[in-house]
Amino acid sequence: MSSVAFLEVTFRDAHYPAQHCRHLILINMATRGNFFQRLATGLEKTRTRLFGEAAGLFKGRRELAAALLEELENQLLGADVGVQATAVIRAELEAACKRAPGGQPELLPVLRQVLVALLKPCEQALRIPDNKPFVILVVGVNGVGKTTTIAKLARQLQQQRHSVLLAAGDTFRAAAIDQLQHWGERLGAPVIAQQPGADAGAVLYNALQAAVARHTDVVIADTAGRLHNKDNLMEELKKIHRVIHKFDARIEVETLLVVDAGTGMNALVQAQEFQQAVPVTGIALTKLDGTAKGGMALALAQQLALPIRYLGVGEGVDDLQPFNADDFVRALLDLPE
Repeated sequence: MSSVAFLEVTFRDAHYPAQHCRHLILINMATRGNFFQRLATGLEKTRTRLFGEAAGLFKGRRELAAALLEELENQLLGADVGVQATAVIRAELEAACKRAPGGQPELLPVLRQVLVALLKPCEQALRIPDNKPFVILVVGVNGVGKTTTIAKLARQLQQQRHSVLLAAGDTFRAAAIDQLQHWGERLGAPVIAQQPGADAGAVLYNALQAAVARHTDVVIADTAGRLHNKDNLMEELKKIHRVIHKFDARIEVETLLVVDAGTGMNALVQAQEFQQAVPVTGIALTKLDGTAKGGMALALAQQLALPIRYLGVGEGVDDLQPFNADDFVRALLDLPE
């Protein structure tokens, strides 16, 4: 299927008006092309530390020697891919080579196939349901980029002709409320907020009331920069979920966990802790442009199997894009399309 045909099906399935589909397709294709270049540049540190060297080792090789596998394992572990994911990659690489006709395929394409197969189940785009309002609850520890992710996501939804309302649910920090209100002004999106220290559940309740009254499509809610080892903050997240469903049990909620790729395997620990508190339904992986630990995306995919909704490689509005497994691996291995 061609890229245009694929995008036509994607936008049609997402219930975009037919007259807007072609316009959205052209925007999407141009943005995706530019984003791939930024992704390839952003992953340079990871590639240099890991896959750039691995690609060099594999290029033109047809014999999967034990020494080559050991070197690959060391590089995978060094880029925070993790022990379990590394073992899976090694086993799948060996099995794929045995299945190949003649038993000695060119190794670099096989490595690419193994990595894409690991990541592909996580390539699940965020869908906006017909039932409105749809709530995106953005969670994560301090410093991972929740507020800027909210702003980028809101802008993209606006470009897709969805109406958006923002809820300042991080009531612990006055600066967080101010920052979200600033973004709301820039985006032309209403922001529902209360004074610092207010009950976050009440903020969400008021936001839902406003969204229903204004026939808003999507509510994006910020939450406190909750440390995963603070039980009271996790309990607040559970309470927010209860408030949403008490308001209307039919409301669909995306709990989007934002993790900083630079934290490496600690991001996996965070995700596991958040999953124990609330039903995390997707991940936004940010700050890939500033780390050599981008391999942790493979650990997330292998151990959690959660949808990776978005990748972030910069501060610009277009620097957050839907996750594409093929593009990610291509950028890691520095391969042409």
